[in-house]
Amino acid sequence: MIRVLIADDEALMRSGLRMILEAQADIEVVGEAGDGAEAIRLAKELAADVVLMDIRMSGMDGLEATRRLLATQDSARVLILTTFDLDEYVYEALKAGASGFILKTVPADELVRAIRSAAAGDALVSPAITRRLIEEYIRKPTPSTTTPDRFAWLTDRELDVLRLVTQGLSNAEIAEDLFLSQATVKTHINRILTKINVRDRVQAVVLAYESGFVVPGTGNPPPGTSGRPPP
Repeated sequence: MIRVLIADDEALMRSGLRMILEAQADIEVVGEAGDGAEAIRLAKELAADVVLMDIRMSGMDGLEATRRLLATQDSARVLILTTFDLDEYVYEALKAGASGFILKTVPADELVRAIRSAAAGDALVSPAITRRLIEEYIRKPTPSTTTPDRFAWLTDRELDVLRLVTQGLSNAEIAEDLFLSQATVKTHINRILTKINVRDRVQAVVLAYESGFVVPGTGNPPPGTSGRPPP
């Protein structure tokens, strides 16, 4: 059962989200919060698996709440609720550790899929839109001919997996592409996250773009990147 906390300062929005989610056999809405401070308190108190976090709330907003919550709550996953996809606040929330974002106008089935995906940690939520958002706000670095330091100690296979993660592929899709088992892919991803010191695959993608490991607008590594550790 996926335990969900809804954080939004509009009671009508919270009620609508609750109605959609409580119709799912594998999702339980454990609480509602009207601002960021309450979201932090309830997420910890109720052991929420996924927090639906409105980015713009009165009092403490969703960005600050995400930062504070994820600084102390490793197991929680935050999905940002927003009315506008190309929103700098959303990008900052992804950098802070949010697992993805969804527009408030999405169909109910897409909302449910996003929550399940965030809870499983299996794939980016709305990968095409997420990549577009990241590319919109990163400082575009000059392409390098060497692997950035944060990625230098990844093996060739781990680099292959990371590049597919940046494309938004699920574990099953990566396994099929690289002729690996899903369990092996999951192991590779866990090792990648540990080696580059990020908590989630979304933060791995943000770092990959910001460091120049993936060239904005192409989804590919810079020309000549070896992917091998220095001697």
